[in-house]
Amino acid sequence: MKLSIFGTGYVGLVSGACLAEVGHNVVCMDVDPIKIDKLKAGILPIWEPGLEALVERNVKEGRLHFTTDAAQAVQHAQVQFIAVGTPPDEDGSADLQYVLAAARNIARHMSEYKVIVDKSTVPVGTADKVKQVILEELNQRGSLSSPDPQSPSLDPPFAVVSNPEFLKEGAAVNDFLKPDRIIIGTDSEQAKAIMRELYEPFNRNHDRTIYMDTRSAELTKYAANAMLATKISFMNEMANLAEHLDADIEQVRRGIGADPRIGFHFIYPGCGYGGSCFPKDVQALTHTAKQVGYDAQLMQAVEAVNNRQKTTLFTKLSQHFGGAAALKGKTIAVWGLAFKPNTDDMRAAPSRILMEALWQAGAKVQAFDPIAMPEAERIYGQNTNLVLYPDKYAALKDADALVICTEWQQFRAPDFAEMKTRMSNKVIVDGRNLYQPHKLHAEGWAYLSVGRATM
Repeated sequence: MKLSIFGTGYVGLVSGACLAEVGHNVVCMDVDPIKIDKLKAGILPIWEPGLEALVERNVKEGRLHFTTDAAQAVQHAQVQFIAVGTPPDEDGSADLQYVLAAARNIARHMSEYKVIVDKSTVPVGTADKVKQVILEELNQRGSLSSPDPQSPSLDPPFAVVSNPEFLKEGAAVNDFLKPDRIIIGTDSEQAKAIMRELYEPFNRNHDRTIYMDTRSAELTKYAANAMLATKISFMNEMANLAEHLDADIEQVRRGIGADPRIGFHFIYPGCGYGGSCFPKDVQALTHTAKQVGYDAQLMQAVEAVNNRQKTTLFTKLSQHFGGAAALKGKTIAVWGLAFKPNTDDMRAAPSRILMEALWQAGAKVQAFDPIAMPEAERIYGQNTNLVLYPDKYAALKDADALVICTEWQQFRAPDFAEMKTRMSNKVIVDGRNLYQPHKLHAEGWAYLSVGRATM
């Protein structure tokens, strides 16, 4: 099939490359000419394992194309994906201006029946808004009937489908190519048949598709992310309680995870969730609830617990040294800047909360991340209190403490003897519980982790 995708960010680019990989002919459209020129040159705007090779292969084989020409994208295909950003407004609501602009762009150039697919994460009711703006644009053009006089009139000559993505950063390519479910929200049998054909390559061994109405599909995306965020905040709440009770949250985690009703996924305590999805989606769902007069107390609590948890690393560090004022002039090493491993995404990352608090206290930060350091440079520019180092040990030079923010694999089994020779003080604040407290304490380290008693 021929497909067009509006937006070449995280969702649009991964979706486009993966759909091309199974044989579809895909045009990815973006209004940013610099981004499109870079994509044509093989330079990707995001770092995602396996994506670069996927893009390169499908461009070379003629199945993946990039353009700034909206008319070209619309004319290319019957199916038009909208995969643009929905950043949060100040009140927490999702900003739909880019989604609606893409919808207008499609309507402006369409001359035959189209299936417009909302791939972006959007609030409940967005499909109705997309439909409305397309109808408005077609009304202005006088194009509400089929352009073929031999064909029966179509009213309207399009369908809007909700097809939310379920991609984990760091595993997005595999998530798309091997989905555990494909959600299709539509009341159109014609659109359903087209979407069934589109996703047929992903349903060879069994049908993963779940059909529902558009509003239920839109809510499914938010409900899934809110559930996962809730599990994380719940475990962080339990971790904080464990510290007060001299219990070990890691033992608790294994105990509750063994219950198949709970499981081990997303019950790791830490320094809070970040990224582009969970914070934004929990806020958007809370805002949606307020709009319909419902007080979503649990969602508010999930966000509040997470915001508090992101301050825990600075709190532990400052308490160890005798207060925030004592951090002035200190050098703090930070391992991990991305909000999670296998991505360069620093949006809402706990590392940012930590570093900004350290700078406010007058401390200097020496940081290392395998992937996200260019992103840190983009965010913080020439901040003289941030020095980025080429490897994890170099970042420890004369450091008064090490703080671990991201659980990259290479941080899991470091050479502690080497670390000792490079640091001024043997202090580790571990926001991801990577090490065994008794082992480090026996070797003379001050080791502070999450939800485990300090010895």
